[in-house]
Amino acid sequence: MKHLSMSVAALALVGLSSLASATVVVNQAITEAEVRSAQTAWCKALVVISQTGATQGQAAAKAMAERVIDAAYGYQMGVVLFKPTLTVAPQTFRTTRAGALAYFVGGDTNFPKDKGFALNGWTACESKSAAMFIAGNSASSMGHVMITDKAGKVTTVDKTWTYVKDTAGKLRIVVHHSSLPFGG
Repeated sequence: MKHLSMSVAALALVGLSSLASATVVVNQAITEAEVRSAQTAWCKALVVISQTGATQGQAAAKAMAERVIDAAYGYQMGVVLFKPTLTVAPQTFRTTRAGALAYFVGGDTNFPKDKGFALNGWTACESKSAAMFIAGNSASSMGHVMITDKAGKVTTVDKTWTYVKDTAGKLRIVVHHSSLPFGG
């Protein structure tokens, strides 16, 4: 009987070890480095859209902005809570891809006040986080983004982003709030 118990125990261990080797682990945890990388990529993309507009025109900038939005934002996952810096009621919030695209490059009659924020001749952009809150597959950061125009003037905006990972493990912006610092 003792021999039989050991054989069953040995079989159980073999079964568990093969089960462990077949286990697939999906870890969607976000790291600080990924958040910083996403912020840097967003800044670089803003400058590229601006330079594309300046050298190739609005249509080329629009095509570039479409690629950037599709790569960085989570519109394919659902609603994105996007509040750009210089929007006004009744179109303050841009929960659709079309609204985000209009903000960045203008040219959409559904958003007649949008002139194309990304087309303002930006030559540099830097993001500095004041703080980050990372909880598993969600990360939020807030801080400043400093953007430089072609005359060398730096504009600082307050920025809050929230990221989640998509099914491919890529960070997606699902909250983007931007505003000018209070001057009072």
